[in-house]
Amino acid sequence: MARRVLITGVGSLLGTELALRLERDPDIEYVAGLDDRRPLARLERTDFIEADIRSPVLSKLVPQAEVDTIVHNKIVRRPAPSMSPRAAHDVNVIGTLQLLAACEKCDSLSTIVIRGSAGIYGAEPSAPQFYTEDMSRRYPLRTRFQRDVAEIENYFETFSRRHPGICCTMLRYEPAIGPTLDTQVTRYLSLPVVPTYLGFDPRLQFVHEVDAIEALVAAIKRPVPGAVNVAGPGTIGLTRLVRAAGKLTLPLASPLFGGATSAARRAGLLDFSDDFKRLLKYGRAVDTTRLVEEIGYTPAYSTPDAVEDYVRTLRGRRLAPPLRGAVARA
Repeated sequence: MARRVLITGVGSLLGTELALRLERDPDIEYVAGLDDRRPLARLERTDFIEADIRSPVLSKLVPQAEVDTIVHNKIVRRPAPSMSPRAAHDVNVIGTLQLLAACEKCDSLSTIVIRGSAGIYGAEPSAPQFYTEDMSRRYPLRTRFQRDVAEIENYFETFSRRHPGICCTMLRYEPAIGPTLDTQVTRYLSLPVVPTYLGFDPRLQFVHEVDAIEALVAAIKRPVPGAVNVAGPGTIGLTRLVRAAGKLTLPLASPLFGGATSAARRAGLLDFSDDFKRLLKYGRAVDTTRLVEEIGYTPAYSTPDAVEDYVRTLRGRRLAPPLRGAVARA
């Protein structure tokens, strides 16, 4: 049967690109995009619903779309300079509650796919080689974003138990990297000299921007209940990553690292989250067996391949970006 899909956060780069991707899919009958900011590209077949996800009006707007699938993409990972941490928390938590209240009134709904985060595992010195989906409660929640993600997951778990006929798939993404993205990873690698923690060379894992989109599409078509890790196979050491980008490292003792990043933030050069700084110190990798075997999607790019594709762009050798349309140029 043809699918009817609503995307929250359609005004983001990934949200707009997902809408473009679904518009081209013959299995998708209808696409709606909900956000308080307009999409980054012209969408031919997507109905744009302008609304703040924190507003109670969602309970009227969402059921009117008569969708069978909702993709929850409106989760703030790193607040913009104009957004306070409190506002980011409200979008993440209050927004999720308002969306679930709207889902309660959607008689046609059968699937919810959430673009969550592998950040729920944290970054720990005693971490396992690869986190499986059942390890999210192994370590304390140390940052505001971890607590937000855990709260979001708890809300969806409760909703799923109350509505067993609706499949809730929580995709836990590792950080994305790619030629068209502007993220903490790409900003970090764009520094003239890249600071690292003295004595630490953590293993890192990324998902290529193309795989980030295709994993969502695969989950829409073949949803499974519960959490699913999303990442490119393999890992890369931080030192190797920085050298691949053609940059020099500046090893700093832990107290000096915090001071250096704070000074850079005050100068307006960068603003790394607590989660990202812990990642640079301890690293993290996840097991993607469920993604491959149950959802049926094998990432096209391994972590080293994703880094190589990004580095080619840095060196100006890419002729065209992998994401098509105006989104890729935004």
